[in-house]
Amino acid sequence: MPDPHDSHMRYPDIEVYLRQTPFEAINAWLGDMLDAAPLRAAGRNKWQTRGSRDGHAVPVLLVEKAADGFASLWFDSAHTPWPRDTDCARDAATRLGCEVRCSLGGWQPGDDPDRFWQVLPDGREGAIDWPDSGQ
Repeated sequence: MPDPHDSHMRYPDIEVYLRQTPFEAINAWLGDMLDAAPLRAAGRNKWQTRGSRDGHAVPVLLVEKAADGFASLWFDSAHTPWPRDTDCARDAATRLGCEVRCSLGGWQPGDDPDRFWQVLPDGREGAIDWPDSGQ
């Protein structure tokens, strides 16, 4: 079985948390990266779209106010442009100009659920404690 913390492993899905990012910027980024249509309402505080990459569908779900001033952005596919959550977080922070948080790696039983990776738009990043993040 592959080590979930192996940097060469491709995650089966990607989830990042975006701090206060305008929909126009998210839609432009998703359009560039996945040829996705603009997000559309999918229930209270939920938005969705579907992109594609290399012929594979990439469903996308955005949940506003998911945790502590952050929206959750979830890519339900292993066929994203990013192999791991941290790769997506770095790209999002740069392209969207916002703070982005994500899990430290492939979550395993016994891992601290309050430890996350933080990426700032100026390129600084590191592990943080984020209690009650909604995980």
